[in-house]
Amino acid sequence: MLEFRFADIGEGINEGVILKWLVEVGQEVKEGDSLFLVETDKVNAEIPSPADGRIAALLANEGDLITVGQVVVHIDTGDGDVAPTVQPSEQIDSVKEGDDDDAGAVVGALVSSSAVLPSSVERAEEGEEIHAGRRKVLATPVARKLARDLGVDITTIEGTGPGGRVMKEDIRRAAAQPHEAPAQVQPAAVSPAPLPEGPNEERIPLRALDKAIARNMAQSKREIPHAYVMKDVDVTELVAFRAEAKILAEERGLKLTYLPFIVKAVTLALQEYPRMNGSFDEAGQVIVMKKDFNIGIAVDTPDGLLVPVLKHADRLGIFAIAERMNELIEAARSRTVSLDDLQQGTFTITNYGAVGADSGIPVIRPPEAGILGVGSISKRPVVGEDDEIVIRQILPLTVSFDHRFVDGATAGRFLTKVAEYLQNPKLLMLS
Repeated sequence: MLEFRFADIGEGINEGVILKWLVEVGQEVKEGDSLFLVETDKVNAEIPSPADGRIAALLANEGDLITVGQVVVHIDTGDGDVAPTVQPSEQIDSVKEGDDDDAGAVVGALVSSSAVLPSSVERAEEGEEIHAGRRKVLATPVARKLARDLGVDITTIEGTGPGGRVMKEDIRRAAAQPHEAPAQVQPAAVSPAPLPEGPNEERIPLRALDKAIARNMAQSKREIPHAYVMKDVDVTELVAFRAEAKILAEERGLKLTYLPFIVKAVTLALQEYPRMNGSFDEAGQVIVMKKDFNIGIAVDTPDGLLVPVLKHADRLGIFAIAERMNELIEAARSRTVSLDDLQQGTFTITNYGAVGADSGIPVIRPPEAGILGVGSISKRPVVGEDDEIVIRQILPLTVSFDHRFVDGATAGRFLTKVAEYLQNPKLLMLS
């Protein structure tokens, strides 16, 4: 009998919602057959069976939130004791807490790990709740062992994991703190009670993607000192050039927007100002310089904002960028984008001009050094070289940057270089 656990698939994904069961109790399955469709804060994915067997129990209902390490299916493989057959509505208690983030019980892949049903003693140990006075601490055996090895009292640590679980990073941070005075046990954090619903209000629960956006944006503004530089760029030549190139692109069945030109300009500028393509390692107090140029494209989807990543943008021309970018945007909007295409970004572009916004100030996507905000192109009166008033096409750009290791001069020069390429689009084609 195998316990099928929801696996850690990386990128900080630690929970998901079962959208649809693809099997039923008693059904025979083969290794690789899809068991259920899960929605995470990154992707929707069909989760395959790790073995041949018969579905003995479904331990969650459609719409239920499941966490990494949680047992969701019992599969009778015919090589052990058979667990009682139950329907989701008869959901039995199962292990709610898996091993910690890299404990080795689950792997970073879209395949759930499996194990022989543990004994009652093992079940009690996993996710054990430790009581310290009136305070309850949730921790896994791996976390408790790490705390012992580092000489840290785990009952003094406020956990940041699901349900307040103490994670290994929490323990490492505690171990790194000075210990001149004995650690004081802090009272458990109390979440504010939800406000009572008013007579003319509607409460809308956050979905997994909404929660991820809220969490990431809060982390960004809390941990990264944002600073900004802005520039209005004369893109009159780019507008004309793109109109000509668009005809050639259509002959190839390719949709050509302004964004591929901007991606190319950003990539070239990053090569000249590589610190903008780096990140800051807070723990190690070092700057991490990235050798790849992987440009994230913020995409407005019906379910919320996703950021697929165009890998190795420095190796691609305008048409190749457009083709790959269109594929990523379509996959993001249909929620079929792969997890790999959401990883390893080094710099992000967000185009709020696409929804009619003139300008804005974007929030950095951790752990990247910066993000370029793109506004709407509009005609404006401009003072020409001979002091005459002329009408030009103007594009507002904003760069938000991490002021811990990027200064205003570097960010300003970077933005000026992006502007130079956009003002002279033929340079982009010749690069």
